[in-house]
Amino acid sequence: MPSNSPHPEESARLPEAAALDVSRAPVPESLYCRRCRRALNIRYNNLGMVVEYLHAAEQRGQRSDHRPEPAPISEIPDPIVECDFCTAPDAAWIYRCANQVTDARRVTARVVAVGDYQSRHHAARVRRTDTEHAFTQAWGERWSACQGCGDLIEARDLYGLIGRVADALPAKLTRGKHLMRTRGQLHERYSDVFDTLAPGRGRIAPGHPLGIWTYPTGEAP
Repeated sequence: MPSNSPHPEESARLPEAAALDVSRAPVPESLYCRRCRRALNIRYNNLGMVVEYLHAAEQRGQRSDHRPEPAPISEIPDPIVECDFCTAPDAAWIYRCANQVTDARRVTARVVAVGDYQSRHHAARVRRTDTEHAFTQAWGERWSACQGCGDLIEARDLYGLIGRVADALPAKLTRGKHLMRTRGQLHERYSDVFDTLAPGRGRIAPGHPLGIWTYPTGEAP
């Protein structure tokens, strides 16, 4: 259950939902850090190989004082489960949706016209920007939610959830022109979560970090 807030250097595209029946398919366990007991994010290269583990705080542009020590959440004693949406402590619920990935790209070159560069005193407009694949961010299928975010998910209030999450993000992601970009990223990500939500939700309880699941009447687990 990684933190799913935007990273300040992330170049997002529309998340891709895996084609699966999320109500029945088995779900790989989330990875947590053995040392701090908090969620980890996974990044892959273009060959599908893991290239980096990140603490959720690092995904939000903060720093960690130690290297990740990944392990399945079931092997972590008393894991610290935070809300994947607004990062509030003590998440209350687990939701499940189709897996999502986001490709991030790095800029390799910016091309300008020589004449334009000279006439504009080194402030020429960029004519072309070249990029290459940097990493693929895997968001996973399980999303933890605090009670406040859970209420918005149950109401299918997408814009209410976006607003709540944006209010909790660092100022560097929401100040000025950054707010529109950040809200756009959240809209893409959470739209897919809402569109592929599996029936039911799991109540997080001591000894049950993966949730005690309940389902709507008539819905099979």
